Amino acid sequence: MANKPHLNIVFIGHVDHGKSTTVGRLLVDTGVIRKEEIEKYRQEAEAKGKATFEFAWVMDRLKEERERGVTIDVAHKRFDTDKYYFTIIDAPGHRDFVKNMITGTSQADGAVIVCSAAEGVQEQTKEHIFLSRTLGVGQLIVAVNKMDRNEVKYSETRFKEIKNEVGSLLLGVGFKAEQVPSETDPVKCFTDKKSGKIYKFSQIQFLPISAFADDNIDKPSPNMPWWKGPTLITALNTFEVPSKPSDKALRLPVQDVYTITGIGTVPVGRVETGKLKVGDAIIVMPSGKVGEVKSIEMHHEQMQEALPGDNVGINIRGINKEDMKRGDVIGPKSNPPTVAKSFTAQIMVLNHPSVITIGYAPVLHCHTAQVTCEFAELLERIDPKTGKVEEANPKTLKTGDAAKVKLVPKKPFVIEKLKDFAQLGRFAIRDSGQTVAAGVVIDIEKKE
Repeated sequence: MANKPHLNIVFIGHVDHGKSTTVGRLLVDTGVIRKEEIEKYRQEAEAKGKATFEFAWVMDRLKEERERGVTIDVAHKRFDTDKYYFTIIDAPGHRDFVKNMITGTSQADGAVIVCSAAEGVQEQTKEHIFLSRTLGVGQLIVAVNKMDRNEVKYSETRFKEIKNEVGSLLLGVGFKAEQVPSETDPVKCFTDKKSGKIYKFSQIQFLPISAFADDNIDKPSPNMPWWKGPTLITALNTFEVPSKPSDKALRLPVQDVYTITGIGTVPVGRVETGKLKVGDAIIVMPSGKVGEVKSIEMHHEQMQEALPGDNVGINIRGINKEDMKRGDVIGPKSNPPTVAKSFTAQIMVLNHPSVITIGYAPVLHCHTAQVTCEFAELLERIDPKTGKVEEANPKTLKTGDAAKVKLVPKKPFVIEKLKDFAQLGRFAIRDSGQTVAAGVVIDIEKKE
């Protein structure tokens, strides 16, 4: 299993744009799922009046999701290419479920943004792009899906329209691109809608696909002879494995805690930094409970050691189910994760209906935790492009503002400085069903 490098990829995008179908198709084309299983799903889907949903059902195993036709929780599945083995995190696109999508995206090394050629860019597409940027996912594939639809008919013109629109959005939220004199590379170049200039990304690729009709997933499509670029699988193989922060102290945010008969309490999560070995003495924060690692498993295989990027289940001696919950962080007993009394952060206000003032207390999403935090001080308003201070102690912050603020969690909360543990130092702020702001932690006042 460990012979190939491992990458976590997240599939994001607006509801109904075909994320789950794309994932299902990839799993069939890479041999993870047999054709017979898909045929069974197809018959079930048709019987429920959900024709064309069979691939999506591969990931949407929860009954409720099948009946609503939307993805609710973050599902994990493994597939291999000749170069890597991937864990797919299929993140929800439906706006009620963006909070789960934040968890999925914060665990990803790369992302596939699925955008339908039929419906075009939607609000959620924009929100997901912004979150990918804030949460530090740099490698992206923009898969323009549903190219087979009647209103699209595999049109190169329509593909370019979507590409230019998404490209302009990506540029707008700060993904790096260089201006070029002409479109030399159809996979990485786009024309900015505002300026009309041509830009080229280094780590972002655009490709046309139809997940349902199996166009350009693992082999070039005869329906798009104009496309000379990669297939989805070829593009995934160009992703690079990020450097593993295994020299740092262990930080493992808990995603879920299960009780498994014959084994006991098993927390599940992804190792963000450091190493986790069988026999390690660990501490769970904020509770401060201490235990010893009895066993580690990943994708149902036992392992002696887990490294950054591994999604694992661990059995811990000495800690009960009541002592741990989603949002807690496991670390070495000798270097416990930081519990914040307050912290200073730099934030960007993305979308607030009015203004943010002192005393505002929305929910902050960081790694797998969701905690209400109060704005205790508005320290500085900053120019987002230059980083210069525009105003000290502003009275309010509005959409589009960048600022330095002091936040106080309403209950014990593990968070780290961006410079120490980047994976636990980025967060999103949500209120009334939308992402209001996103930010990074600059400094922490520890809770005694």
